[in-house]
Amino acid sequence: MGVAINGGNLATVAGVAKRAEARGFESAWTTEFYDRSATISLAAMATATSTITLGSGIAYAVGRSPLVLAAEAGDLDELSGGRLVLGLGTGTRRMQQDWHGIDGESPAPRVEELVPLLRRLWAMDSSGVEHEGRFYRMALKPTAEVTPRNQIPVYLAGFNARMVQAAGAVGDGLVGHPIFTRRYVEEIVRPALETGAKRTGRNPDVPIAGFVICSVADDGDRARRDAAAQIAFYTVVRTYRSIVELEGFGAQVAAIREAWSNRDADGMVAAVTPDMLERMAVAGTPEEARDQLPNFHGLYDRLLCYAPSYGLTAAEITDRLDAIIETFGAR
Repeated sequence: MGVAINGGNLATVAGVAKRAEARGFESAWTTEFYDRSATISLAAMATATSTITLGSGIAYAVGRSPLVLAAEAGDLDELSGGRLVLGLGTGTRRMQQDWHGIDGESPAPRVEELVPLLRRLWAMDSSGVEHEGRFYRMALKPTAEVTPRNQIPVYLAGFNARMVQAAGAVGDGLVGHPIFTRRYVEEIVRPALETGAKRTGRNPDVPIAGFVICSVADDGDRARRDAAAQIAFYTVVRTYRSIVELEGFGAQVAAIREAWSNRDADGMVAAVTPDMLERMAVAGTPEEARDQLPNFHGLYDRLLCYAPSYGLTAAEITDRLDAIIETFGAR
């Protein structure tokens, strides 16, 4: 079991990673957004810990050149003593276009070209790296002695089948989305991973590091509200409509989108039904959360407890993360 740190500040990510390590969590993962760098957060986590695996869930695979990304990851792996898992994602097409200034076309082929190029850069010696591809061009001739770096596990984020296939084709694992349900993983995700792996002749048993929304508080109603807010925030995104259709949540999500358009946060939360909460989250008092977590056992190779953050302050996010550590950590 791991913990995913979404939101807060650098003190939050470093402190939570340290406390998670002390309580026996296997890994700690940080996220990236328009106001948070995953690589800097990972550096803070690395200096605050000594044994726990550290992952990015995710860092953006767009907006950085392959060379910068490879160098940053190599430095982080060195700083952490070889504890890094590099989780990469592209974000939605709108994020790619409006945040990173790229066209947003063909994200899956893009990462399928990127990941092998990163591995070549980590293995680079004095002969350098030359690459002429669809998305990337490189003609790197080192001007000084180069020592090959460690190969770093690369997990790719994917939601819809084609992006999941990319993780199977070239990744060392998949970073699952917080609103994945058991049915979606079993019927869509696992088969897509296998399809991607078979296409490139790789082992089809690709591990998944899967986020599970875990909202824990002494006030169980507040915990459920926070989880519902996070679910509403994600399901309003049309990129994720495949899970909405599979699970039959169309009416609920239509109500969420209407409330979103009216900037009605309470309406968004109210539209999240109990069956959505049950399939997408663990939410309630510590006792209730412990009873619910087995619903997700066996679903992922790495189960990552993901605290809600939508609409919460940095202090509230830290409180929710500490509640996860206290509830699920080794005693």
